[in-house]
This record gives sequence, C-alpha cells and structure tokens, in this order.
Amino acid sequence: MNDKKHIHQYDSNGKQICCSLEEKIDAKTPPPLLNTAHSIDDGYDHSHDHSQGSDSAWKEYLPAIISFVLLISGIAMDYFDITFFNDWVRLVWYVVAYIPVGFPVIKMGVNALRKGEVFTEFFLMSIATIGAFAIGEYPEGVAVMLFYAVGELFQGAAVRRAKDNIKALLDVRPKIASVFRNGTFLEVSPNTVNIDETIQVRVGEKVPLDGVLMSKKASLNTAALTGESKPQSILQNEKVLAGSINMEGVIEIKTTKLFNDSSVAKILELVQNATSKKAKTELLIRRLAKIYTPIVVYLAIAVCFLPYFFVEDYVFQDWLYRALVFLVISCPCALVISIPLGYFGGLGAASKNGILFKGATYMDKLKEVNTMVMDKTGTVTKGVFKISKIKTFGNWSEESLMPLLLSIESKSTHPIAKAIMEYQSDVPIKEATEIKEIAGKGLTGLVEGKNVVVGNQKLMQQFNINTPSEIEEIVESNVLIGIDGEFAGFVTIADEIKEDAKETIEAFKKEGINYIMMLSGDKNSITQKVAKILGISKAKGGLLPEDKLNEVELLKKDPTKTVAFIGDGINDAPVLAASDVGIAMGAMGSDVAIETADVIIQTDQPSKVITGIKIAKSTQKIIWQNIFLAFGIKIIVLIMGAGGLATMWEAVFADVGVALLAILNAVRLQRMQWD
Repeated sequence: MNDKKHIHQYDSNGKQICCSLEEKIDAKTPPPLLNTAHSIDDGYDHSHDHSQGSDSAWKEYLPAIISFVLLISGIAMDYFDITFFNDWVRLVWYVVAYIPVGFPVIKMGVNALRKGEVFTEFFLMSIATIGAFAIGEYPEGVAVMLFYAVGELFQGAAVRRAKDNIKALLDVRPKIASVFRNGTFLEVSPNTVNIDETIQVRVGEKVPLDGVLMSKKASLNTAALTGESKPQSILQNEKVLAGSINMEGVIEIKTTKLFNDSSVAKILELVQNATSKKAKTELLIRRLAKIYTPIVVYLAIAVCFLPYFFVEDYVFQDWLYRALVFLVISCPCALVISIPLGYFGGLGAASKNGILFKGATYMDKLKEVNTMVMDKTGTVTKGVFKISKIKTFGNWSEESLMPLLLSIESKSTHPIAKAIMEYQSDVPIKEATEIKEIAGKGLTGLVEGKNVVVGNQKLMQQFNINTPSEIEEIVESNVLIGIDGEFAGFVTIADEIKEDAKETIEAFKKEGINYIMMLSGDKNSITQKVAKILGISKAKGGLLPEDKLNEVELLKKDPTKTVAFIGDGINDAPVLAASDVGIAMGAMGSDVAIETADVIIQTDQPSKVITGIKIAKSTQKIIWQNIFLAFGIKIIVLIMGAGGLATMWEAVFADVGVALLAILNAVRLQRMQWD
C-alpha cells in the first residue's frame, strides 16, 4: 500500500468533501476522519497518513535516515581524506545519498511543470540542490535537501497528532427506519419510506422522518433541533420532528414528509448554503511562495548573466558559481518548515488544552474576532436538569415532603423525574400504590394513606388544588405537589449554568470582545434570565435555526465585525457555517455541529474559547517572528552571496540554520501555560 496519500477525501459520487485545514467539511457527507494537515493547497502531498501503523511510519522515516547516514559518512571520509574516496566514488556516494530525499521532490517539481506551475518550492529546491552538485558542492546539496525532507517529516508528525485528536464524525440523519409493511416492521433506508406510512421508534433512537404521533404519548429530546432544554411531552396526533430522540417507550409515528424534506434535511441544506458563502483564504506560506520563489529565480539568473555587461573580466563559470550559491541560499526551506511548524505548535498547544482547530486559517481568524454570539443550552449551560429550588407550604417541610415526592417519581422514567431522583440518596423511598399517569400532566398515587398529586399546573387544576401566584413568575420548569387536596410545595428544575460561564463572558470583554449576544431556541424568559446572570446585555430566545442564521447574517453585514458563534445543537449548524469562526462544544455537541464548526472545544468548557484566542494570538506572533528571522538573515546572506562573500556553508546556514532556529521558536508554544 502506498504510504503517501493526498489529504483530499471524496464521497461515493466523487465529490470532494475535505481538502485541507482551510477548507470546510461538506455537512451532507461526513468523512470517516477529518484531515488536519496544515498543507499548501497546491494538489501535492505535504503530509503522510499513518493509519496503517508503525510499519508505514518507519518506511516514511527510512529515506531520511539513509540519506543522513550516507551524508555523515561522506563528510567523515572527506575530512579524513580516505584514499578510495576519489572523485567519481565521491560523486556516486553523494548522488546515492541525495536520491532518497531528492527524488520525491524532483518528481513533484516535474509534475508541477507539466501542469504549467513553474515557480513551486519543489522547482526551486530541485534547481538549487542540483546546482550545488553542478559546482562540486555535493555535501551541501544533500544537506539542503535532507533538511527539507526532515521538515516534511516534522509536518507529518504534527498532522498525525492533530488527526488523532479528532474523532470520526457520524451523520446525524438516521440511517435506518423501522417501517410497518406486510403486517410487520421492516428496517429499511429512510429514503424509501413514503408519506402516510407508519414507522416505529425505540427508546434512545432518533426519529428518522417528520410525522405525527400515533401512540398516546411520547417524551422527546429535541434539544439538538430547537435548543429547548426541557424534553417535550408529545401527545397523540401532535407533530414529531426528525432528529428528535425518543426518551421512553416504543412509539409509532405516521410520516408526513419524505426523508429529504424532513426538518434535519432542511437544516443540513442551510448548512450547505451557509458554507458556500464562506470565503476560503489561502495559507500564509502559499501566498509568500508565489511572490518569493519567482523573485529569487530571476535574481539568480541576473546574478549569472547581468555582470557580463558591466564587468570587464567577466568569467561565466565564476558568476554561475555565485548564482548557484545564491539559489542555495534562497531555498525556502526555512519558510517551508518554520511557518507551518509555527502553526503546528499552536495547533498542538490547542489540542493539549482540549481545543481542536480544523485549520490554521481559523486560528488566524479567531484572533480577529470582536463579536461573540452564543447558544445557551449545552454551551453556557450544562444541558442537564438539576433541582435548583425546593419550597414547601402549610405544615410541610422539605424533610417531610421529599420522601413522598420521591416515592411517586420513582415510578416514572421521565427525565425530570430522574433529576428529582438524584436528590439526597439517604432519603428513604416509601411504597407508593395506585399509581396513575395522566398524559401530559403528571402522576397521582397513594403513599402512606395520603393522596399525592405530582405534576404541572393543569394537573393541579384538574384536582381543584389552588396554587400560589408566585409559581406563574417562575420561568424554569416546576414540579407541583398536592397532598390530600392541599398544595404542599413545588420543586424547580433548571438547566445548570456551567461553572466557568460567567468568568468567560468577563474574559471576552478583557480581550476586546465587547459585543456579546445570546441566541437560543429555549423560551425567551429562560434565555433572558441566563443572559442577565452571565452579564450578557443582548439576548433573544424562542428562535428557530433560520432565525439564528438571520441574526448572524445581519451582524456580518457590518464590515467592522468579525463574528464568532459558539453552539452545540443541530439547530446551530447553519449559524456555525455562516459565522466567520464557528465554535462547537464537542463533548456533548451534535455530530452536525461538530462537523460544521471550525473550532471544537472537546471539554465543553466555554472558558477554553479564551484559551484558544490566547493561543491564536501567540501563534501569530511567533509566525511573524519566524518570517522576519528567515527573510532578514536570508537577505543579508543573499547580498553576500551575490558579491562573492558567502560560500556554500553560509548558504546552508542561511537556509537550514535559520530553519532550526525558527523551529525552536515554534516549539515554545508547546511549553507555554495558557490557563
């Protein structure tokens, strides 16, 4: 098997779905593994796949090892003036040392020439090193190409580390639908299900198509679709959206739309359209190479031939020597290695901190963000129900009321009941009898001879139990408790705010991000309350996916704004694609959100966004340090080379030495403390 693979990926129709770090992933065709190589988008391989294990890794390093051993041996024989190491043996020796690392580069340079691309790094490396052989500087020719190959290996190692940190992404759209045909339920592709057919959805499965509920009731988790943190209780004949997760019991649904017309498909279509609007910027090294390479080639030609018109004792061989030294000095090894490794240093530092950038382009963009928009559920809140308040009335206390409530809720599998059951584990659960479930309202039962009614306001009204007015003012979900016809108290269930959410908002402002906005599909009252707690002045709730997209598009119309969006649900995917930088919560986020985002926070901590911004800024600083270092030293030595003051060894230092200094500078990113 070929160890070198292009980093492009294609779907079954041959459509490219992933190309390089700077390119987005097609939301409709999730790849088995994201490629995160910081590559030049030139159609040539700059990284290597090691999915086959250590054998392929060893094969990749072998050419460089062979060249290194032969080079060192040759230099040693030169130094000790070994007798048999004469001219032709010496030439053959260094040619053999050159071939393992030089042939692949020459081959890529030839392929580029066939496509009409002359001024590539491969062309310049090939001409310069072959030129070194032409003037008899064999060790230097091998050394320059060897260090270039080592730089490629460094890039490959960084690519593998980045790829290991990103897991395979799954398609959010269900791949199987259980449809009722010929007297039994058959598992088929959702694409083959027609309107008005009956499908069955088991516990934990995703609803494959839009429809209406045929069963008496259902509890569905729609957080990924709507952002609503509370599971919805759906009654018979009510609408059910594709992508919802069935929380309890086997349910049956009559389909009302085809698979491609479902809610999930529409959201994915929004993602695709939003992605197409995002400009694809070229990586910095690519832009520099387009300018730098032609200039140095033409200057080398000028160094060789122009003196003929101005120098009386012009000797072609002498000026050819200077021109070739000039080319060796000007090899872009330092840039080719140090700039990507600067990014890789940042990518590695980010990965260690639980932050995955899908490309160096987005690292550059993140540092420019001045407008932060975020979702609520799963982003700044945990998306998990917790008891936030217990209040009792009459002669009841928390200690006397909770055992009765727990006895009733122990008979329910509803997510809210499960949250209540996490109340202090040492509370004894008493035996409850005559349990009855009233669909969409709650439960009733007998505990120690007491008639206990547990549910919502509608259930209290059904049993003529009067409730206090303060309940109407509570925006979170409430579980009301009535005992023997009297109101005994209530328990408030709320989605808990993440511990670092408030400090993250404050840190955004310190980083100069003063425009912060929250957009949520959850109830507006809950959204506004969470925003107030966190210190976010602008917030809107009750939004559909297209509403969120419209809000971000409005912000982007202001050319002074660079917009980042943080989210985790399917409903966030279109906004993640449309924003300048899409940031997804990876641990609990939906597959489509993770697939669409530019940055993934693996730990689900919003404060990691701040860490990402700091890493991005430091990476950019080091990149520019490396650029100035590489160009500064090269310009000085180039001038010396053109004037005949620099030898081939100065040329090697200007190229390889500067590259090593730049690499050491980039390594600092891995050692910095960010939190």
